[in-house]
Amino acid sequence: MSEATGNLEFDVLVVGGGHAGAEAAVAAARVLGAKNPRARVALVTSSLETIGQMSCNPAIGGVAKGTVVREIDALGGVMGRATDMASIQFRMLNRGKGPAVWAPRAQCDRALYRKAVRRLLESQSGITLIEGTARRLVFAGGEPRVAGVETMDGVLLHARSVVITTGTFLRGRIHIGMDMQIGGGRAGEEATTHLAEQIAELGITTARFKTGTPPRIDGDTVDRSVLQRQDSEIDDFDYEWSAFWRAPRTFERQRQEPCWITFAGAPTKEIVATHLNESAMYGGAIGARGPRYCPSIEDKILRFPDAERHQLFLEPEGLGTSEMYVNGLSTSLPAAVQLEMLRSVPGLSHVEMTRPGYAIEYDYYPPTQLFPWLEVRAIAGLFFAGQINGTTGYEEAGAQGVVAGLNAGLLASDREPVTFGRETSYIGVLCDDLVTRGVDEPYRLFTSRSEFRLTVRQDNALRRLSSLGLSLDLFDEHERRAIDRRAADEARVLHLARETQARPEHVDAQLAAAGTASLQHPVRVAELAKRQGASLRDLFAATGVTEELSRDALVSAELELKYAGYFVKERKAADRLKRMSEYALPYDAPYEHMRTLSLESRQKLAARKPLSLAQAASVPGVSPADLQNLILEIERSRS
Repeated sequence: MSEATGNLEFDVLVVGGGHAGAEAAVAAARVLGAKNPRARVALVTSSLETIGQMSCNPAIGGVAKGTVVREIDALGGVMGRATDMASIQFRMLNRGKGPAVWAPRAQCDRALYRKAVRRLLESQSGITLIEGTARRLVFAGGEPRVAGVETMDGVLLHARSVVITTGTFLRGRIHIGMDMQIGGGRAGEEATTHLAEQIAELGITTARFKTGTPPRIDGDTVDRSVLQRQDSEIDDFDYEWSAFWRAPRTFERQRQEPCWITFAGAPTKEIVATHLNESAMYGGAIGARGPRYCPSIEDKILRFPDAERHQLFLEPEGLGTSEMYVNGLSTSLPAAVQLEMLRSVPGLSHVEMTRPGYAIEYDYYPPTQLFPWLEVRAIAGLFFAGQINGTTGYEEAGAQGVVAGLNAGLLASDREPVTFGRETSYIGVLCDDLVTRGVDEPYRLFTSRSEFRLTVRQDNALRRLSSLGLSLDLFDEHERRAIDRRAADEARVLHLARETQARPEHVDAQLAAAGTASLQHPVRVAELAKRQGASLRDLFAATGVTEELSRDALVSAELELKYAGYFVKERKAADRLKRMSEYALPYDAPYEHMRTLSLESRQKLAARKPLSLAQAASVPGVSPADLQNLILEIERSRS
């Protein structure tokens, strides 16, 4: 709803209606509503119609990112549920590797996803949607404590905590070629300048990043006969992102659509090289740094000169449009050059471009200025989440929204903040990397960033995070029963596997098909499941277990059995990190006087102000010897 009059007192204000803002509003409403059903959360956005907008590619998930979506879902977030409602193609990535590192990814109908997010927000009790643009933060007296927001039309919205999730809108500037520069947060929408100027004046360190988008094309002008077709795998997996809750499906699965693969080869490379000086990114119009792991076509041509061709994915924008997204062809070249470039690609020789790609440059705030719970260190009650913390990607933004929203709600209800450990989640890896290591380019999650990627998986997110959600009362009664049921299902599968005997005559055919040795005597199914290629589901069927078992519980139980030895080692390392996280460091520790630490460590610890030994260990340049000496210094000061 749009509100300009009436009660403008809220517990939490969320500024921005993108992926971070949506998750922040829901998380705050859940954590507040458990203690006070009358608690109020406001989400303020310049346009209610663009809540949940997929500004870049219309896809959710991927390597590491798919696990993050499952973690958001396990904490009651909306990204997984909206994806279920809007998905028009599903793929399981990393299938050439073990299932422990499989990664779900869904192509969405852009319009349906946006509608789904808004519907989910409107159905969450305690949330008010307000159309308006934030002009400035309001403060309480002379203290550096936020007390609300004033909109551009002069409306004062009061709150005990505020979450800023403005993405690329803070002094955003769009570039197409060297001569076309437009102020904007994304195509067709104005940038936010007043709020950005105020934040800079408050002494918050500000920097600039850039990112880019590819052109969109009319799919009806594509020659699919020369392209490689990539179909949905949804029937192979019957996958639901929000399957943890096993709620009755309240939506119809959308019609599945293929993506198409083609390549930008020598003709495209020649066009880019010829016009490189006309690119905003390389002609000098933009000086900010962009994402290394999502390079523009200009970057690819320069960084990989020996590559014969670069893969492109033609992804449908939705069921109700012929428009397609050319994934892999981000650019800031002039529009005419973009069309020439597109028509040099196989299958696109007669293509019509519906929208040119562009680069966007925007403000972000180096995230080392935040506490691990994403509150600004210098201003009480103010939280940052999403791209303004120097990240890129919907999933990274949504994860930060959950953390900031939960903690904004906890602060508003006078409770202690919560943090996520690296050993518990990719959300924890993300937040720890941001606040302790900082960013020098737009940050993107990868499995390689986590030390615990075998035990922190997409299939066990509910088991890992439900205890936190239960302690915060995030779930309703139906969801609590679903958590108990999922735990019971996994326990039942493991019990059956450990108790059921497999006789040679029952399983030898299956073992032979898997390329593993036959049995000489009966063996427990749990032992056989450890063999490569041996399927727990098939072993149960062969040994006469007819009980209907949960698909998700079977997956998790099989992984626990198959990789048990690896998991034991990883969980021991996780326990060590948890103990380090529990060793608190004083916020005002006098690092500069700790002469037993190296000079580099003293300087970096004084700048970062870590709150635990684990955070100190994450600071680049702090050695194991420095950590040992740090403990001695802290204990000496306490004695």
